[in-house]
Amino acid sequence: MYKFIYVPAPHTHYVIGDELYESLVNWNLDEKVSTITLNNCSTNDTAVPYLVRKIGKSKLLGEGKLLHMRCCAHILNLIVKDVLEMLKDAIENFRDSVACWTATPKRVEKFEEIAKYVHVNIDKKIGLDCKT
Repeated sequence: MYKFIYVPAPHTHYVIGDELYESLVNWNLDEKVSTITLNNCSTNDTAVPYLVRKIGKSKLLGEGKLLHMRCCAHILNLIVKDVLEMLKDAIENFRDSVACWTATPKRVEKFEEIAKYVHVNIDKKIGLDCKT
């Protein structure tokens, strides 16, 4: 079940916890929920224990210990960003090289000639990626 609600500012753990609790009660899910998927911001880390206290540990599966399921897509995104940051200089050098080799048809021809000479099969044209 999906529902979008307005969560008023400030987005403290109290506000988020109260909005989640009210939605769960309105849907009659407050004693049936087993997990909630949230991203990894520190506010959510404190909103979940607050929500567990509001619902009551005894009413939740495993006393709410597994209620907060961290969003895998968010975790993966953070990992990829960290790796790309570590590789930033190498990626930029590679982009510069591609930009140089593709600047003119003569350079593309020379690139393909060198690749053939060193026995590298080229079946696609090289091109710059989109930085975003």
